[in-house]
Amino acid sequence: MKNSWETVTVDNSPMRLYLSQPDGPGPFPAMVVIQNQDGVGAFTQEMTRRVAQAGYVGIAPELYHREGEPKTPDQVADIKRTRNDTHVINDINAAVKFLRGCATADTSRLGIIGFCMGGRIAFLMAAADPSFKAAVDFYGGGVYSKWGDRPAPAELAANVSCPIQGHFGELDKNPPPDEMRKLDADLTRLGKQHEFFFYAGAPHGFNRNGWDGYRPEADTTSWARTVEFLSKHLKTVMAEKAAAAS
Repeated sequence: MKNSWETVTVDNSPMRLYLSQPDGPGPFPAMVVIQNQDGVGAFTQEMTRRVAQAGYVGIAPELYHREGEPKTPDQVADIKRTRNDTHVINDINAAVKFLRGCATADTSRLGIIGFCMGGRIAFLMAAADPSFKAAVDFYGGGVYSKWGDRPAPAELAANVSCPIQGHFGELDKNPPPDEMRKLDADLTRLGKQHEFFFYAGAPHGFNRNGWDGYRPEADTTSWARTVEFLSKHLKTVMAEKAAAAS
């Protein structure tokens, strides 16, 4: 696996990208990995490497590049008040554009995965950009909340254009399980392909090792489900389409 930091410019601001590439020439399917509220720190980098270990080019854009990566809880709170979905979409578009120039990445097989605020963003992009063929939401809170002038992600559920998988802790406060069950029902009513999983005894951030809320069993199970889901929609299905076209 090769890990590196790259830089692109978005809205006249330099944005760093954490890139993890599997060994071998590829091209491999690609995954945009969206940070939790702490930025592209140790946890998000670990998740990006997990993606690469599963056989995908993983790229994590530093969404806080306009403000700078927060160093304290107060700085995180300040950034929360200025989050803007238009900026987010611009940043993700720039990361995808970078992937399109990456020889090891096959962006016709493109997915997105996010954690915490990143889970919300993964859902948003499933509705905002048909380039994505699969989306995975790990405990994404705030899907019913607006960031800036765009509609809240949940308001865009009718526009979801790819399969979605969600992983949520039964002890989570944001998002609360009942809110995610409402979203689950809304997606079912709209006929959107999705599967939501709820983990007993698991709080927010249940797959983040090194703190009291880490739940190894939920981590192992949710990641196995994630790998199976991504393989189905980014590897198996696309391979079958290619075979049918040949």
